[in-house]
Amino acid sequence: MKYLCMIYDEEKKLAAMSKAESDTFMGEYRAFSQSIRESGQFVAGEPLKPVSTATTVRVRNGKVSTTDGPFAETREQLGGFYLIDARDLNEAIQVASRIPSARIGSIEVRPIMVFG
Repeated sequence: MKYLCMIYDEEKKLAAMSKAESDTFMGEYRAFSQSIRESGQFVAGEPLKPVSTATTVRVRNGKVSTTDGPFAETREQLGGFYLIDARDLNEAIQVASRIPSARIGSIEVRPIMVFG
């Protein structure tokens, strides 16, 4: 079964890291990514640009409107994701708990809906 692991961090907290802290943190991400590739659990994953680059799109009464920034102001911002293969939710949670941002932010795990 496929699960989306959405990574939420405080951009300000990440920006405040020293170069050494940031290098260590990103090294942990590289090691995690390599481990789930080797286990066959990795399907896809990408970091996102900062929330300041987001655009929210709405269509109301056939009219398209856009707003700079995210849909909602929150303390933590969506910073990236992993799409993984796992036997069940318990295994997906175990994988998500190893994502480095789980220690300083949060990881939302959601099953992928399969139609048909």
